[in-house]
Formats: sequence, structure tokens, C-alpha cells
Amino acid sequence: MITPISPAIPAFSFRAISLLLVAMLYLPAEAQTPSTYIQASRTFHTPQEFTEITAGRVEMIHSAQLLRAGQGLIGGEKGIVTWDSAGGFSPFPAGRLLPWNEITVIAQESQSLLWIGTTKGAIRYNEQTGEMKYFAGMRWLPDDKVTGIGFDIRATVRAVWIETPKGMSRIIFEPMTLEDKSRHFVERVRARHVRHGLTSDSRLMTPGDLSTNRMVSSDNDGLWTAMYVAAEAFRFAVTKSPEAREYARIGMRALMRLEAISGIPGFPARSFIKIGVDDQPSDGEWHTTPDGEWRWKADTSSDEIVGHYFVYPIYYDLVADEKEKSEIRALVERMTNHILDNNFQLIDVDGKRTRWGWWAPADIWEDPDETGLRALHMLSHLRVAHYLTKNPRYESAYRELIEKHNYHLLTRNQKINIPGRINHSDDELAFLSYYPLLSYEKDQELVKIYRESLERSWQIERPERNPLWNFIFAVGTESKEFDRAESLRTLREIPMDQIEWSVVNSHRLDVLRDPASDRFRRAQSFEVLPYDELPMSKWNGNPYRLDGGNGGRTEDDGAYFLLPYWMGRYHRLIDE
Repeated sequence: MITPISPAIPAFSFRAISLLLVAMLYLPAEAQTPSTYIQASRTFHTPQEFTEITAGRVEMIHSAQLLRAGQGLIGGEKGIVTWDSAGGFSPFPAGRLLPWNEITVIAQESQSLLWIGTTKGAIRYNEQTGEMKYFAGMRWLPDDKVTGIGFDIRATVRAVWIETPKGMSRIIFEPMTLEDKSRHFVERVRARHVRHGLTSDSRLMTPGDLSTNRMVSSDNDGLWTAMYVAAEAFRFAVTKSPEAREYARIGMRALMRLEAISGIPGFPARSFIKIGVDDQPSDGEWHTTPDGEWRWKADTSSDEIVGHYFVYPIYYDLVADEKEKSEIRALVERMTNHILDNNFQLIDVDGKRTRWGWWAPADIWEDPDETGLRALHMLSHLRVAHYLTKNPRYESAYRELIEKHNYHLLTRNQKINIPGRINHSDDELAFLSYYPLLSYEKDQELVKIYRESLERSWQIERPERNPLWNFIFAVGTESKEFDRAESLRTLREIPMDQIEWSVVNSHRLDVLRDPASDRFRRAQSFEVLPYDELPMSKWNGNPYRLDGGNGGRTEDDGAYFLLPYWMGRYHRLIDE
């Protein structure tokens, strides 16, 4: 039996009044400047560190009961009820579910902000707006069982302390601009993700400990490097920062080296490693260079090719000097000639086509799910090649694919998938192909068709709130409506911490679960959760996925934030 809270407990009323006054010190994000928002981040501490840092300023609340003017909140094993002075009870919050309902602590931060501790994470509920944020897993807490909550009311920034059996979490809410956030992300890339100029994965030898990072090769070093170089090229175009130009240049040299190191003109490697320095991956097809000092990864994918053709014209237009322009033109000619000389295929060192490197009219029907996508790829690549080199061979091949094989019409079949087989990696490759195709196509009849294809794809992707897709849609279609607010929301939600902590959402009571799993048979939701509540993922991942991560064993470079942010700034789609 639950006993009602006695209204004769003055401590709760006094604390509620005190917190009301303190809350007035914290201006909402909108009251700072138009471009400032509140960014959450956290640090972990021992109980001793908590005592030293707070110096007695923070009163930890351990009660699952809270009294406030005219009513009380009572938490238990099945949620929270509101008790009023007349003795009535009602569910809280009214009309919606908490992420988890085994309540351990209830604490009031301000008049509208309520914190709720549970056995599976902490919840921040804004009673005025209805917004609910869920903090769980080691992205936020050392342990999901919350035993206490306290507020550092005299800290320089808003700070909430969460007590758990495994230590304390200090979650701060700091005014920030997206440009401020960009600086943090660039610093991360430079500190732990540049390997021989490539933007590389970072493995943490001790989970969660960034000081133990070791950079390693991946299947798609070329694609990830291309996306980072494009971000820095856009940053240079907006800011004229010598740093951005230098970082873009370093990455571009590494991208160009991918083609040189293979020894096959026009055939870029997936990645390369230094023998005796870098770890030798156990997967993939590797070959040693003639000097015996390097190894390069073969079986190059369409992912890599899309990355190359996406970034070369961006760098060429925004960063390259005349010498670099000449080198890029020559490289693009070698790549495009390799593809055309081999019947729209990538031919590996063994004389056979790679697993995913094929775009010929007869071949693209081998995989009906990707017919429209492959047509889009090849038209985009040829349009880029002709734009950069002015070689009439590429315009002729482009026109032949359109006039004899209807590749332009096939692009409208892009993004036709059987439910449960949606490949979000293909979505990334499609949008990275739309951008250059529509940037350099001048035939208005073709532009109309490509825009139809892009808009159809975007409308399907729209619920994901993906800023990169939204901005590419805006640029490609010249549309004034491109979900600007949703794009900004996602950019703000992307967590500062890019460690791949394990994240679990499949237990949540407030999530409407899709009865169909994704193509990897993983649980997914009907709607995309806030990005800082999702498993860490690049834009090739499934944003509907509920669970994921690897226990903090790797850190992402975060370029998936930098590219849409600086692309949006360059095209004046956002101004912050």
C-alpha cells in the first residue's frame, strides 16, 4: 500500500521554492542568441571526486517522493502517480509513457524540469513543453541504476549529478553554437583519426579510454576520407581558414595515393597500411607494394568510387591550386578510362571485376534492388569526369547510356526496396551521387528527371531528419522547404562523445516498435529517436535501430557531423 505524502513536511516545499529561484538564473537556449543552443555532455567521477568538486554545494536526493504546491509525486515499481491535497491519485505524466517505470528517485531541477531516476537510466521531463530526454548506457551513466540525483546550482554551467552503484555522472548543459561544436569534432579527427592522411577508424585498447587509441584500416577508408575532405573544403570556402585548407589538402593527397599505390592506372585501393607499423587486418584482399614497405587493400567497392567522384569536384572548385587541378584532372581521366575501357567495371589485380564495381547496361539488372542506384552512380561519375576534364569521350558515354539504355529514367527507380531489406548504405551512396550530378548537369530536361528521382528518394528518407540528405535535396532541387529545423535539431543532438558505447532501447515502454526487423534481423522502431539516444552510427547506418554499440571499444571520427554542417553553411541553408 502506498502512503500519501504528508503535507506537513516543510523541507520539500522550501527546496521547491529555492529551485524556482535558482532556475531563473538559467536562460533557455532561445534567450542566448539565435545561433546558440544547449549541448549536453558528461564526465564520470568517483564519490570522493564528487565531494571534492562540489565542496558541499550539491544535496543528493534519494527519495522517490516529491512534494510541491498542492500536490505530490510518488514513484514506485510501476511508475509515478500524482497525489493532490484532496486525496486523489492520477498517473504521471498524463497521457504518455515513461521510457522505463521502475522509479528510484524524483528530483525537481526547476519549475518545469523534473528528473526521474529509474533502474534503467535517468529521465529529464520538461512539464511545460512535454519534451522527454532519456539518459542511459555509458554514453551518460556509469551504471543504469540511478540511486541519487543532485543539482550544482552554483556551477558556471548547468550541472546535474547522477549517482549510481558504480560511481557518479556529471551531466552538464552548456551554451554552444554548431561552429563551436565543429571545432571539437575537427580536433577529434586530427588527434585520433588521421593515419597516413586517411581518415581512419580508432580502436580503443581499453574500452572507453581515449588515451589507448590505435588507428586501424577499414573497408571504406577512401569513402570516409572523401567525406571528411569535402567537409574541410566547405569549411575553407566559408571561413578561408588556412587550417581547413591544409587539412583538406592532406586528406586529398592520401585519396590520390590510393590510386597510385595499387599500381593499376585508374584503380584506387580501398585502403593501405605501413608494414611493421600498422595492424594487418584479417579481412579482405591485401597486396604488397614492390618496395615491400606497404600493403594495399583491393576488391574496391562502388562505395569508394562514389566517394572519389563526390569529393574531387568539390576540392577542385573550392581548394585546389593550378598544380592540384592538373593532377586531379589526370587522375579522374585514369579512373574514368579504367571504367570505360573495362565495360563499366572495376578490374582488380587478378583481372576480374570487383564484387561491387560494375555499372554496365547488361549487368545492372543482376541486382534489381540496385538497378536505379547503379544507373545514378554511373551518370554522376561521367558528368563529374566531363566537367573536370572536358574529355568528349565521357560526354559520349553519358549520352549513350541515356539514349540507348534509359539510365536517366532508371534513376527514378532508385530507392525501391523490399520491406526489411532497406540498405541505408545505399542511401548514402545515392545522395552523394545526386549532389555532383545535379551540380553539373545543364540539360534542363535531364535536370527535371533527376530532381524527380531525388525528391522521391528524399520523401522516403525525410522522417530520418538527416541533415546531409536534407541539404543535398535543397541544393539539387532548389527547394525552399528542406526541413531546416529538423536538420538543426539532428546536428545539435549528435553526441559530443563519439565512443561506440553499447546502447539499448529495445526495453523502452515509450517506443513504438516495428514488428519487422531490419536487414540484419535487428530490432527497430517506427520513428527515429533523438540521435543522442541512439547507437553511434555514420549516415550509412540504420537510424531506426534500437540497440547497438560495442562496449566502448572504438571511437568514430565524427566527420558525419562536419560534412552536413559545413555543406549547409556553404550553401547558406543554415547560418550558425
